[in-house]
Amino acid sequence: MNKISIIVPCYNEEEVLEIFYNKITEVSSKMDAEFEFIYVDDGSKDKTLKKIKEHAKNDNRVKFISFSRNFGKEAAMYAGLKKATGDYVAIMDADLQDPPDLLPQMYETLLTKEYDCVASKRKTRKGEPILRSFFSKLFYKIINKMSKTEIVDGARDYRLMTRRMVDSILQVTEYNRFSKGIFSWVGFKTKWIAYDNVERAAGKTKWSFWKLFMYSLDGITAFSTAPLIFSALLGLMFCFVAFLMIIVIIVKTCLYGDPVSGWPSTICIILFVSGIQLFSLGVMGQYMSKEYMEIKNRPVYIIKETEEDIEK
Repeated sequence: MNKISIIVPCYNEEEVLEIFYNKITEVSSKMDAEFEFIYVDDGSKDKTLKKIKEHAKNDNRVKFISFSRNFGKEAAMYAGLKKATGDYVAIMDADLQDPPDLLPQMYETLLTKEYDCVASKRKTRKGEPILRSFFSKLFYKIINKMSKTEIVDGARDYRLMTRRMVDSILQVTEYNRFSKGIFSWVGFKTKWIAYDNVERAAGKTKWSFWKLFMYSLDGITAFSTAPLIFSALLGLMFCFVAFLMIIVIIVKTCLYGDPVSGWPSTICIILFVSGIQLFSLGVMGQYMSKEYMEIKNRPVYIIKETEEDIEK
């Protein structure tokens, strides 16, 4: 019998954990497969870990990893993938925005051996703030223009993968992780399932606009060098414009003999060009900061305890 590992990243999810556990056990009981549920507590400050431990004591299928602090969802997913032992591995949020009811359909699709991954994406962003939806769509348009790695608009982290795809993902050991890009980059045939947006079952989202913005920058710098090329082209363009302006000033001085007029416009040009230079330095700084973190070779996460510590 095949084994399915369900990875559940958690950060301050005490309000929804009981609902999620009841739902996932209900769905799994109808499927012809063994299960393990791997909760990854990402340094929660509420009673998330306590509730996970309660489930682990009552259900031997429940396993968990607890981080020493908050390392982020990317680290939690990576830790879960490393711990998973199933023939098939799923990643699923605890807030039920990733409908567990889709899991049987995903599993049946993979059993055909035609695909290595069944992933989910939202048809609409109903219930999401308008401004947030606008910038999310803009991000997908920008990154797909800049990067050779296609990232599907509305894609969720919720997916079921074969063991060989999971093993390939684990070979990508970079510190600065952007899983949506990694899932696409490793290849393998993926089937997409679209569904209507589902709001959280309880609690509040942990993703602020600023966190999403920084996450989008991580995605762009991780899978595209286009910003660096854009900065270089801007520099060349302004060098060309400066050369033309030198010629204009020389000609104007020879004809009219007034080389010092136009100071206000000169100051505006200086400020504008300085802004472009700072922008370009900022772009290079982003890439250098990522390289700096990779070179230090720090662990992606640090484990404080697991279910094995309880057994001891």
